[in-house]
Amino acid sequence: MKKNIVILLMGAIIFFGAAGAALAESVEGTIQGFNCVTSGKTCPVGKEDPVIATERMFVLFTADGTYYFVPNLDRAILARHIARPVRITGVLNPKYKSIKAESMEVMTDNIWRTTWSEEMQRDVSGSFNISGF
Repeated sequence: MKKNIVILLMGAIIFFGAAGAALAESVEGTIQGFNCVTSGKTCPVGKEDPVIATERMFVLFTADGTYYFVPNLDRAILARHIARPVRITGVLNPKYKSIKAESMEVMTDNIWRTTWSEEMQRDVSGSFNISGF
């Protein structure tokens, strides 16, 4: 009896552990203003577009019309790459139409270049650590 319970518990741990491990996916699209996307417009068209100042939130907008919030990327990072081809790799959450970014690449001269990653963020954050004072 005890042996069966142990086997059952081990099976549950393995099953739920594997189910909880989310795999990173890459999604390509452009960074667009959320209000523009939900109203069916393509805007802002570039960094100089005055609409950029009124947009509170930016999303990754794909060619098939799907959009994803990227909650762990600062608005300024997303705004820097308005309307440019980007690829964000991270964990998708379909329920909230979001992707927790692990990295962001931007197409420049037909080459994907990493412009942000969790590692780069940690490096920058660590360089401002003044806990010794």
